[in-house]
Amino acid sequence: MPDNQINQDEINKAVWAACDTFRGTVDPSIYKDFILTMLFLKYISDVHQDKLDELSAEYSDEPELIAAMMGSQSFIIPTNATFWDLYESRHEAGNGTRIDQALHAIEEANGNKLKNVFQDISFNTDKLGDEKQKNDILRHLLEDFGKETLNLRPSQVGSLDVIGNAYEYLIKHFAASSGKSAGEFYTPPEVSDLLSIILEPQQGDSICDPACGSGSLLMKCGKQIQKNFDGSKQYELFGQEAIGSTWSLAKMNMFLHGEDNHRIEWGDTIRNPKLQDNSGGLLHFDVVTANPPFSLDKWGHEDAAHDQFGRFGRGIPPKTKGDYAFISHMIETMNPRTGRMGVVVPHGVLFRASTEGKIRTKLIEENLLDTVIGLPEKLFFGTGIPAAILIFKKQKTDKNVLFIDASREFQSGKNQNQLTPENIQKVVDTYKTRETTDKYSYLATLKEISDNDYNLNIPRYVDTFEEEEEIDLAAVRTERLALQKQLAVLETEMEEYLKELGYAAQ
Repeated sequence: MPDNQINQDEINKAVWAACDTFRGTVDPSIYKDFILTMLFLKYISDVHQDKLDELSAEYSDEPELIAAMMGSQSFIIPTNATFWDLYESRHEAGNGTRIDQALHAIEEANGNKLKNVFQDISFNTDKLGDEKQKNDILRHLLEDFGKETLNLRPSQVGSLDVIGNAYEYLIKHFAASSGKSAGEFYTPPEVSDLLSIILEPQQGDSICDPACGSGSLLMKCGKQIQKNFDGSKQYELFGQEAIGSTWSLAKMNMFLHGEDNHRIEWGDTIRNPKLQDNSGGLLHFDVVTANPPFSLDKWGHEDAAHDQFGRFGRGIPPKTKGDYAFISHMIETMNPRTGRMGVVVPHGVLFRASTEGKIRTKLIEENLLDTVIGLPEKLFFGTGIPAAILIFKKQKTDKNVLFIDASREFQSGKNQNQLTPENIQKVVDTYKTRETTDKYSYLATLKEISDNDYNLNIPRYVDTFEEEEEIDLAAVRTERLALQKQLAVLETEMEEYLKELGYAAQ
């Protein structure tokens, strides 16, 4: 790395320090959008300036050629819309208006690539206080991102992923500090790692996350293909996200990680699935994976009976628990030949009765369920409850279901527990060998599951009971008598000492 380059830690620290401008004034659930959007604007502006300087040095006498070549870059930034244009005007009134206008101009100039990405984010908002306070906060924010320590030019940073990693770093910190509201769109990296390894995405695969949040799980699947196929980017990423500002984060996150071959839609996946084929049916994917909101209330029960996509033929999930709504949707979007699916669920999905029990029974009888993996508690931001991963496959090679109890092997943390690389590897190895392991895994037949009334509660299959060592009562009695004799001797010696010191026996 050249002397003038900065490393990942320096960028992370500088970006996190920019949050100090908001702390104590605005809730993190609000200011995360401003910070993450400003990082995106700063990055594309620095890339733009880097390329402009390079072309200006080479074609100093040909301004029209420079303009034409700049127009072919990844992002077009109109006049007066770069971060540095805003920075130069930071002491003037109207920072919020100018930033919004710049973002709108960039959106317009880049057509479908950034269409509507900034429409749910406004810097000219009363959430930042009255006009003077808002202007001061935004001036400080521009100054925070304008520091030399946050030079994001490719010639300084050296790698696009450094910026993408800083984005993920911020999202993770916001999830940690904001609790459930931020946790809704962030899957812990080790859980994403585990899912992406187990699902084995291949070159040419289409990969979908119907509750994609900020896109981290999707991108982990893409990274697995790059890792296993010499950097190949022969794959497609698809996603849908219901929350507008989070959808914007996902789009920006994709661009910052260099994931150009993606389609991320904004909308409610259950009520209005946007990933459709030309005939209006649901698209099918080789890999489907998600960490949907746990037991979502008001998921769309009222319209499920008349679902035009036929997703709820196995049963309609309860009105106040949408877990099986997402599972049913995901099942119907698997490719009939190559489809495999991994979904994170709360443990209730494994054993709750009534309609959920009927849906679960049909999925098992159709031989779609492949593996149940129990995870440790306190892995997820905003909830301490343990979760499980369900793996489904369209073309299974057997009729058994593998149960893995990975709940007791983790690295403890004060607020969050973590899966270590060794913990993850053990799950992966067990998944691949598909064998019963003492106190860790069990390969159950469909009859065994049927005999358990299709209850998938992991302790019914994986026996983790540790027998207590038998107590030798005779040995304990002998030891007790010996201790009593020692105590009697000590009592006698103590009496003698007290007499010598002039204390009378009480």
